[in-house]
Amino acid sequence: MFIEQLINGITLGSIYAIVALGFTLVFGVLNIINMSHGEIFMFGAFMGVLVTQTYQLPLWVGFLVAIAVTGIMGYFLERFALRPLRGKQGVSHLAPLISTIGVSIFLENLAHHLFGAGNHPFRTSFSEISIKVGSITIYVVQIVIFVISVILMIGLSYWLSKTKAGKALRASAENLNAASLLGVNTKRIITLTVILASAMGGIAGILVGMAFNSVTPQMGLSMGLKGLAIIILGGMGSVRGAMAGGLILGLSETFVVAFGDSGYRDAIAFVMIIIILLVRPQGLFGSATAERP
Repeated sequence: MFIEQLINGITLGSIYAIVALGFTLVFGVLNIINMSHGEIFMFGAFMGVLVTQTYQLPLWVGFLVAIAVTGIMGYFLERFALRPLRGKQGVSHLAPLISTIGVSIFLENLAHHLFGAGNHPFRTSFSEISIKVGSITIYVVQIVIFVISVILMIGLSYWLSKTKAGKALRASAENLNAASLLGVNTKRIITLTVILASAMGGIAGILVGMAFNSVTPQMGLSMGLKGLAIIILGGMGSVRGAMAGGLILGLSETFVVAFGDSGYRDAIAFVMIIIILLVRPQGLFGSATAERP
């Protein structure tokens, strides 16, 4: 039983890590928390339901549609909710955060209107296919989720460290003004970052639907708050921290449900936030900042 729960925890943690990577990318470049990321993630999940359940198309088409739709949503988010506030005189530093909260509320209500309330089934053709290794049962869907998560994590790490666009993004994350002086088109980089983060949220949405066999318009809020918990746990703006924090949270939740009380599952994320803020405020992989006078 322990091994099976470990596999479940790694699967859930891999999904959490992808969600947290979206938060991390936006925070690293814009230094804001995108509170609408959870609702964009939720729309990605519903695109999977629409494509695979309503239109009976293959799952890979669902992934493509989810990436396209959530990427477009990311573009509109940056273009109409974030860009007008950036660099504007007299605008509070909390204005972008409040703007993304407004987008979050709008998207959740839009989902209720378009898809209806309640749970919507999301069943894939191989959701019941399993492999027996001794007394351990491993579902093919778990393998698929883990492989996709690992590919995304490795691909993002390679893109950030080896490609010209990735290096430009890292330079922009360090200092937007300095990157602009060095010839980086920071406006394009910011737009690309929000689109990429949103598209990753769409992929994570489909993976969650595959893992739990259902999606709901309310799932965005819970996942968004857990993503926030993960980047605080791992370190704000740290890609490694997002990966590690997601796995830690996924494993913690799984073992609490398996060997403890399932009613405390969602509380784990916020207990972790409190402990980390008390013991190591910068997170596991974050760097300490000098105190301001």
